[in-house]
Parts: sequence; C-alpha cells; structure tokens
Amino acid sequence: MIQNDLAHSMTPTATLDPDEAVATSFTPDRATYWRDHAGMAAAAMGIGMAILWAMGNPHVWTGAVGGLAAIAIRAFYIASDELAARWDLTNRRLLGPGGRAIPLSQIKALNTLGSAVQIVTHAGDKHLIKYQAEAPATRARIEQATRTQPTP
Repeated sequence: MIQNDLAHSMTPTATLDPDEAVATSFTPDRATYWRDHAGMAAAAMGIGMAILWAMGNPHVWTGAVGGLAAIAIRAFYIASDELAARWDLTNRRLLGPGGRAIPLSQIKALNTLGSAVQIVTHAGDKHLIKYQAEAPATRARIEQATRTQPTP
C-alpha cells in the first residue's frame, strides 16, 4: 500500500508504540447507519415539500420524491466507506481513519451527537466516531480512558 492510500484508509494506520496496546475498537453499526439515513430522508422530504409549498408550486409532492432520492443516493454511495470505518482506543491514543492519532491527554471534550461521538482536542480539532449503536457507552469508554492520562 502506498503512502497516499494510507491517508484514505478507513481503519487506523498508525504504528503502535512498544508500550501501547489496543483496548477496544469502535465500528459503525449497520442498523444505526440505515436508521439515521431514514431520519435524514424524512427530514429532507419535509423540507423539500415545505420549500415548494412556500414557492407556490402546485406539485408539492415532488419535494418528497427529491428529498428521498437525494438521501437514498447518498446513503448507498457512502455506505461501503462509512461502514468500514474503525477507531481503536489504546492505553495512550485514539487512532482513527485517515491516519488520525489523538493522544488521550489532548482530548478536551467528548460530546454525543445522535449516534455519533464528537472528540474535541485542546487544539480545537474535532473528530466524529459515527453510527454507534450505543453512543453514550462509546463516550463513557473514551472518558474512562482519558482519566488515566496527565493533562497538558
């Protein structure tokens, strides 16, 4: 695999340090992925219909068709990448897709956003662990690991 491919990998590519071990991995839940996209489709359908209604279009129902089609195409197009993503939690770092490597001591905040967990670093970087079946449990597991790290 060439270096450029590593940047686009959906699994961690960082080499573990000699004193580092993977404690757990976080992978997307397929049912959660499709449930989230169904919700997005319903919202897009409603918004599309509301926009057409506000414009005075007599064919308001086409907004629902367009909203559903847009989200369905998106869901099927990105499913293979999104469902292949993996984050590894080690005793020192959180390793993610695309070469992400976040030292646990650099995590400032963890937020739950629907089925995703947002990681915010002290530098202001933000990362998402998406489509978690139990996002609060994922967040709690990362919080537990960060408690053992010295703060910067």
